[in-house]
Amino acid sequence: MQSSKLVSVIVFLLFGLTILFSFASSIFYVIESTERAVIFYKFGKGLDKDNVVTPGFGVKAPWNDLYKFDITDNLVEETIDVLDGSGLSINVDVTMNFHLRYDSVGEIYETYQFDFLRRLVRPVFRSTVRDVMGRYTAEEIYSTKRAEVENLIQEEASEVLRQPGNNIIMKSLLIRSITLPAQIKGAIENKLQQEQEALAYQYRLEREKSEADRIRIEAQGRADANRIINNSLTPNLLRMRGIEATSKLAESPNSKIVVVGSGKDGLPLILGGNN
Repeated sequence: MQSSKLVSVIVFLLFGLTILFSFASSIFYVIESTERAVIFYKFGKGLDKDNVVTPGFGVKAPWNDLYKFDITDNLVEETIDVLDGSGLSINVDVTMNFHLRYDSVGEIYETYQFDFLRRLVRPVFRSTVRDVMGRYTAEEIYSTKRAEVENLIQEEASEVLRQPGNNIIMKSLLIRSITLPAQIKGAIENKLQQEQEALAYQYRLEREKSEADRIRIEAQGRADANRIINNSLTPNLLRMRGIEATSKLAESPNSKIVVVGSGKDGLPLILGGNN
């Protein structure tokens, strides 16, 4: 009798464990650090979009659904045909980096489910690229205003994507390459080369002008110095310097001959040499 009860208990436990393991994946869940989730309550309030499930271990009723979202950065690469401001057709390769707003994955699921890339991100991305590039010429996009075009695309696309209900955070945008008709590309590159040569020539002219100014200023400085010296050499000063030189020479141990000048300034004439 006891053996049959024991067998019944074992069978019941095994059945219970089988049921538990069968529903384990529907009851227990783990949210990784790179994920966020929301729960849909089938027999309750429906999608609980305001209570985002954060990383960790959790339990839910097996009939409720858990929707996980990857919140790490995503790259979207697009090859797009656009018309520039003059109507010229060009082809551009563009990359966008974005991620979902962490605390708003419930709103994203409510609006787009998991199809936000096809229904939201790519259409906004492509439309903004075409709109912005249509305001510039191919030459500007290819050379002089490429960074400006990138910044403007990012600003305008980000403005749409981050609106409530969309909740996409755009981090960066890069124009990887621009393909132009061969004739247009050659003309632009030739023009850029000529502009670089003109800039180099202008730089040489400015450098030579600066050098000429330096030489002129240096010569003017020497002339001014000589004029000041000449103006300061009065007859009395020259006579005094001559007397000072004679006195110093007289104190020298070397043999010398001093002939006092008989000119109108009376300056000495000094003859002599070292022993």
